[in-house]
Amino acid sequence: MKKKNNYLNFYPKHIAIIMDGNRRWAKKNKKLNFLGHKEGVKTVKKIIGLSLKYKIKALTLYAFSSENWKRSNQEIKFLMDLFQEILDIEAINLKKQDICLKIIGNINQLNFSLQKSINKAEFLTKNNNKLLLNIAINYGGRWDIINSVKKIAFKIHKKLLHPDDIDENMISSYICLNKIFPIDLVIRTGGEYRISNFLIWQIAYSELYFTQTLWPDFNEYDFKKALNSFKRRNRRFGGN
Repeated sequence: MKKKNNYLNFYPKHIAIIMDGNRRWAKKNKKLNFLGHKEGVKTVKKIIGLSLKYKIKALTLYAFSSENWKRSNQEIKFLMDLFQEILDIEAINLKKQDICLKIIGNINQLNFSLQKSINKAEFLTKNNNKLLLNIAINYGGRWDIINSVKKIAFKIHKKLLHPDDIDENMISSYICLNKIFPIDLVIRTGGEYRISNFLIWQIAYSELYFTQTLWPDFNEYDFKKALNSFKRRNRRFGGN
């Protein structure tokens, strides 16, 4: 008898997505930028649902990079208010769906009200285990590595570590997402072919998938296409 859902064994455990194209979607559809971001939120909810459907264990979404502060004050305020609104509204739904929420990035630079909403949502969902949902806000891969090095340097200063103790495993242990599944697949929407300072340490051996589809238009067909592409990869991790 054929095993049910055996195909799921070939899917990645951990997917990271660079959600690109909200503003271009708005321009293409002759709408204001903020409507593109709102439409992008709808796609986030769809992809979370699809991750549950295809039994993905961890999903990491690049919501706001450390470089995004270069945008207009009006857009930044809108995005920060939108993040907080979503956290306040959706935290209960995440708990009901057995989804654990974790925010990664330099949270200390965010306004106090948003930090409070983050802490509340994380606390509410901390015991859930069906899906680990990581949202990167004010995150940059270089910041992540520098932050890790600073923590190690502090321990060396306190004579808790010796410089000779530093190796790849030690740095990895201080980096974001160090306690969960490695990232198997990185998806970038919007037609750009770069990583944009996203998890640059963590994705050294991740499979990369790029699509022209703008994030608000990214749907189950596109998601399944990325999963099927992953299934065809021959992952050698630097070996033969």
